[in-house]
Amino acid sequence: MKAIRVDYSPNINGNVHIPGSKNSSLALLAAACLSDEKVTLQGIPNIADFRVIRQMGNDIGLTMERDLLGDVHIDPRGIYSTEFDPKKSSSFRTAYYFVGALLAKFGKVTVGYPGGDDFVSRPIDQHVKVFEMMGATFTYDKDFYVVEAKELTGASIYFDTITSGGTINAILAAVRAKGDTVLLNAARDPEVIDTAMLLNEMGARISGAGTDTIRISGVRSLKGCTHRVIPDRLIAGSFLIAAGVAGGRVTVKDVIPEHLGSVLSKLREIGLEIEINDDSVTAYSTGTLRATRVRTKMYPGFATDIQQPMTTLLTQASGKSIIAEKIYPNRFNHVGQLRKMGADIRVRSGVAFVKGKSDLRGAIVQASDIRAGISLILAGMVADGSTFITGVDHIERGYEDAVSAFQSLGVSINKENITYGVDENFIDDIK
Repeated sequence: MKAIRVDYSPNINGNVHIPGSKNSSLALLAAACLSDEKVTLQGIPNIADFRVIRQMGNDIGLTMERDLLGDVHIDPRGIYSTEFDPKKSSSFRTAYYFVGALLAKFGKVTVGYPGGDDFVSRPIDQHVKVFEMMGATFTYDKDFYVVEAKELTGASIYFDTITSGGTINAILAAVRAKGDTVLLNAARDPEVIDTAMLLNEMGARISGAGTDTIRISGVRSLKGCTHRVIPDRLIAGSFLIAAGVAGGRVTVKDVIPEHLGSVLSKLREIGLEIEINDDSVTAYSTGTLRATRVRTKMYPGFATDIQQPMTTLLTQASGKSIIAEKIYPNRFNHVGQLRKMGADIRVRSGVAFVKGKSDLRGAIVQASDIRAGISLILAGMVADGSTFITGVDHIERGYEDAVSAFQSLGVSINKENITYGVDENFIDDIK
């Protein structure tokens, strides 16, 4: 079994260059399909989700090629089908973007239900609402659903709940729809802005991205362009948190500091020193960590994707912390794994109560999703002995090479193959 081994690694130090945003990249790859010409995307991370999308594209005539510089060249002109393999398209959450990107051009799209990280409740009801208001119909099968529309027509759409994915999908659908579309109570995430910027560079007419009201005037055609994806604010935040967990100094480079506002404010509150430059942020450990309260919110609030790494940090703080998960109340699978390592955490009704100053110890733990995997790596850095993290595939869905990035900070971390039975006594043998 493939696992990541982490040994006790206090006082880390170094620089990490932050890759392109995973969440933005998945939207941009689909958005490029709206073009009538080739599109080049720069900074797309070579993660597992990208490789699945490329395979999906090959199945329908969509070409995606990565050159020696890492740029991804997308040619949608050869698309001959919009019926995606249900298994492939269900292996990650945002395959639904291809509905928004292809429906206006082809009139029918078949795709598997959203997969990827399992947080129990990841509804697509707002996506369905958008497409139906624009004239589409849905047919549901056991393993896939079909969306059809003879013509998409602009509409005024109010989101009942703020949704980044729903906002992006609505923008994709509206760009080549007939007439004007207004999105109210829209998400303000940087990934929404990035998608709108790409589409505008292609010739779309979108205004208001980054506010709660977005207006789109439909166009008949879109041209090719070259666009660079924004840096991954979630990866950057996790590495800054690492400085607090293990102590030391971490600088994240190639970032947009304003995207990290809520995380930086919370890290200062907990006790870290933060230094901000034009395209980098440095976090310094002061040796003192204070308990705090965290409430996840949609951007610009504290991101749900930073909640798990923050949980690990708060196991080392003085006092009792409270984490309220308001986006995905069941996103606490990592807590049981941290408890195996000695953390004192209770979860009740979407709220985690974390007792700080826990003495963590090495164990075999399971990464249930991308960010949970990172939280366990952070825990392994301050745990006594060796920690083995299985479920490596989840981590590789969002990180091109997490092991090398942590190694560059001085973390004792490697990828290994392990064999174990129902007990974990072999951990004692290698301490």
